[in-house]
Amino acid sequence: MKTTRLFLGVVFWAAINITPLLAQWVQTNGPYGGYVISFAVSGTNLFAGTYGGGIFLSTNNGTSWTASSTGLPPNTIVRALAVSGTNRFAGTEGGGVFLSTNNGMSWTAASTGLSNANVQALAVSGTNLFAGTADGAFLSTDNGTSWTAVSTGLTNTDVRALAVSGTNLFTGTWGGGVFLSTNTGTSWSPASTGLTITNVRSFAVSGTNLFAGTEGAVFLSTNNGTSWAAASTGLPSSNVFALAYSPAPAGNLFAGTNGEGVFRSTNNGTNWSPVNNGLTNGLVRAFAVSDTNLFVGTNIGGVFLSTNSGTSWTVVNNGLTNGYVTSFAVSDTNLFVGTGAGVFLPSNNGTSWTMVNTGLTNTLVLALTVSGTNLFAGTTEGGVFLSTNNGTNWTAASTGLPPNTIVRAFAVSGTNLFIGTNDGDVFLSTNNGTSWNVASTDLTNGYITSFAVSGTNLFAGTNGEGILLSTNNGTSWIAVSTGLTNHDVRGLAVSGTNLFAGTNGGVFLSTNDGTSWTAASIGLSNTSVRALVVSGTNLFAGTEGGGVFQSTNNGTSWTAVNSGLTFLGISAFAISETTLFVGTGGNGVWKRPLSEMTTLVERLSTDLPTNFSLDQNYPNPFNPSTTISYQIPEASSVTLIVYDILGKEIAKLVNGEKDAGTYNAQFSTDNFQLSSGIYFYRLEALSKVSSKHYTEVGKMALLR
Repeated sequence: MKTTRLFLGVVFWAAINITPLLAQWVQTNGPYGGYVISFAVSGTNLFAGTYGGGIFLSTNNGTSWTASSTGLPPNTIVRALAVSGTNRFAGTEGGGVFLSTNNGMSWTAASTGLSNANVQALAVSGTNLFAGTADGAFLSTDNGTSWTAVSTGLTNTDVRALAVSGTNLFTGTWGGGVFLSTNTGTSWSPASTGLTITNVRSFAVSGTNLFAGTEGAVFLSTNNGTSWAAASTGLPSSNVFALAYSPAPAGNLFAGTNGEGVFRSTNNGTNWSPVNNGLTNGLVRAFAVSDTNLFVGTNIGGVFLSTNSGTSWTVVNNGLTNGYVTSFAVSDTNLFVGTGAGVFLPSNNGTSWTMVNTGLTNTLVLALTVSGTNLFAGTTEGGVFLSTNNGTNWTAASTGLPPNTIVRAFAVSGTNLFIGTNDGDVFLSTNNGTSWNVASTDLTNGYITSFAVSGTNLFAGTNGEGILLSTNNGTSWIAVSTGLTNHDVRGLAVSGTNLFAGTNGGVFLSTNDGTSWTAASIGLSNTSVRALVVSGTNLFAGTEGGGVFQSTNNGTSWTAVNSGLTFLGISAFAISETTLFVGTGGNGVWKRPLSEMTTLVERLSTDLPTNFSLDQNYPNPFNPSTTISYQIPEASSVTLIVYDILGKEIAKLVNGEKDAGTYNAQFSTDNFQLSSGIYFYRLEALSKVSSKHYTEVGKMALLR
């Protein structure tokens, strides 16, 4: 057996400049929105802390945003922000405190002495900086250079909120109410008399009035926490995640709730009224006050601005690229993206993005689908919307649906359109959404997560009861989960006669219409599968925390394909023309050419070779593509990888099980920025029959 060993070290080829670009994922410039959970204001600068997307800065009242996270770890969750002079502080989940001395251009760790890195609140009092953590309060007197614990007297150390009022410092805790320190945190005393709800999330200070937002109500103290009284008339029984006092123009107090939006009080909390005109996301997480401007950070909906004390709101997300992507739909060359801030349409391959929400009165979009020239959006508590002009306008299409229907999944089968709801019901429309009829009620105790259509079979995935099958357009269903050891199904995909299910326990394969299932997760190092997509003989799985995996052999084995992908929480897939797009749970949309991962591999003949061999590529030199032939005499695990002159991987042409035979693999440089030079291709085969191990390397030349 011939084996060639070649040192892939520093090799010089005269007069050729070699600057190859490695194949990898690239983040697009959108969509906009996402989780905004903290703010800080410094003059005309507004900083927004996000859940997994780091920090963004706006210098023009939210008209546009730029990333401001250099020095922060990837996917940083920023729970709190604070300003002290020219210093900017960020409290993060798991990373402690970071400091910027140049207006957010760069950040450095400032956590020495901070024994708990989960920072939930920050407050500034003179030259003192306080941090609230799950392990009590900490004080820094030197701009975060060092920290000391200041929790004496804190009988509950889960600090969720901090407030400064004169020389008084208050902590709001989860389960322990409010504590007061009058000596810079040296000691604390309980200050919760009358506070009937002790899960405290937020504070606001107005003169001598101190307000506390809790898990269900707002409370007011006029005597530095000595006693409290409820101040919630007109408020829903909802978590009050944020409070803000705006002195201009009329002295208003605002409360941000968990699903009911913003409420305003003009009389120190005696009465409240909703102020949500234009606020299409009611999951409020943070406020910021800048002169007469009031900003709201929402859960997956991004930032909204009111210039009239909450009377009306406008979305201000341009450039805020940490959007939470829930779904995709492809119509001809258009790629539509569903998010918590509505529907977006990218152009120039994701370089620019347009929000297409006119008429979409509910922008919490969970599902998208295309049927002919019609585009449908399924929303949270808003039912279904229809666009017949590529998202330019939307109209409600929910006749026959119950009020406040949450639509989680679509399926199209001929002229039939199905939706799966949060209540476990399936509805059918035969007239493009003009009206809906119940196909099945209470199909599951949970909700419908996904659909797949295979011929006349309609499969429904559920979040706890496995997979159901209907052969009569949803009129009746049967359970088809034998062998499915995890019944939390999040994605379904069909490839020929193979049906794949992505679950919280990995991927499963059925070759008999769901009658039985087998595990298909070898190599899947993260088994929390959230999405599946098929491209030819390639199957991709998106996971929660593990990124993207690829299988070229129907799930028999998987390989991670995450080069360049810094955010590994995958929520959705789409294939548009020659590009694979992934939607993330807080970092927008990423893209990668399919050719980087799905190279055409063709079996040439049925004549079985007698030896392993790797042929010289042809043509050689080449531009822009070349063919590499190889022979496998026995069923083997095969990889064929192209490297640059420094031994760095450019493309993985083959990765999987191959039967005995002769094969062609094509390598094209169309999607790579490669300069003229020498490149190498390496074949490795491990026989499944005789355990023979074969390796050979070939050399080829690219001439531009």
